[in-house]
Amino acid sequence: MPEYLSVENKLLLLYLIRKMELSLSRSQITEYVRQAEYMDYYTLQQTLAEMVEGGYLEMQQEDNATRYSITGDGQQTLEYFEKHIPLSVRTKINNFVRDNRRNIKREYENTASYFPNNENGDYTVKCGVYEDERVLMELVVTVDTRDQAKQIQTNWKTNAKFLYGRLMGALFTSPSD
Repeated sequence: MPEYLSVENKLLLLYLIRKMELSLSRSQITEYVRQAEYMDYYTLQQTLAEMVEGGYLEMQQEDNATRYSITGDGQQTLEYFEKHIPLSVRTKINNFVRDNRRNIKREYENTASYFPNNENGDYTVKCGVYEDERVLMELVVTVDTRDQAKQIQTNWKTNAKFLYGRLMGALFTSPSD
């Protein structure tokens, strides 16, 4: 791939993630880039890896998904070179962000993930309810099996509003009520 395309791809990804103002999952980035026909899957994966290695993007494991967020170096690079992204591309990304940010943000409002504890073989499940980047509730429980962890994750994602309401109601009710 010619070097100028590699640089353009990197700037495009920096611009997309910065405009979204949220970390994006690998699948969200892949879906947009392929739909917009900016690069193929393999080029995207290589570009993401290079950007993480170069310190322009940070990669996190969250909810059994890989998410990417822009670093300070990525922000600074984009500030210097943003005008090198064609206006038509910036407009297309701005429209995508405007049309999809709310739906992507909703994915963050109710989260549940689990991970194994290597020392004793059990699993930790972390459930959360968030609103506008504010933590409303986080619940962390330990269970014995992966199946139990998956069940809690599924139930939380399906019933988070109901469970949140019940837990808050129970917490605000005095024992004598």
